[in-house]
Amino acid sequence: MSSESTESVQTPVVIPPATGEVAALLAVQRVVANRPGVVSAARGMSHFGEHSLGWLAIAGAGVLATRRRGDSTAVRHWAEAGVGAFGAHAASVIIKRVVRRKRPHDERIAVGVSTPSKLSFPSSHATSTTAAAILIGRAAGLPPAALPAVLVPPMLLSRLVLGVHYPTDVLAGAAIGAASAAAVVAGDRLFATNVATR
Repeated sequence: MSSESTESVQTPVVIPPATGEVAALLAVQRVVANRPGVVSAARGMSHFGEHSLGWLAIAGAGVLATRRRGDSTAVRHWAEAGVGAFGAHAASVIIKRVVRRKRPHDERIAVGVSTPSKLSFPSSHATSTTAAAILIGRAAGLPPAALPAVLVPPMLLSRLVLGVHYPTDVLAGAAIGAASAAAVVAGDRLFATNVATR
């Protein structure tokens, strides 16, 4: 008998090229994530936006500051910013449980932060940040697009940098957040009209 080893030869595993949203996510990580400070900044944004707590803190500070001035309309707007941000977050959680899309799991995607759930669509951070940016900007008397233009794109990008969402997750989250903010503004206008006509 031959003394040669009869061990089977292992065939290397070939990973097919990434396509679709996985390819887009990998491209974002390849271009952006390796720059100094990007991942740590994205993690900081992740912690700030978790459960919309950072936005609630800002809205609460706005309520306190305007209450001291005795400006009841501004107090209401700041309170609505907090309610709107948290309400948008809650809506995103409900939608996640209905859709049940899993978070990115391709082995080439670098995941840079832990998440409270394994569900991906829509991004709650994108949802609450968009609603908060619109409503906080309104409460602060800024032009409508000013704060969203500054806050929303970095938060959306951060979720891709950290590898915890697909591009459509963050885009859908932003759309839901904008719709949530619009509903709050419409409700406030209805309230103000009813008060004025009494």
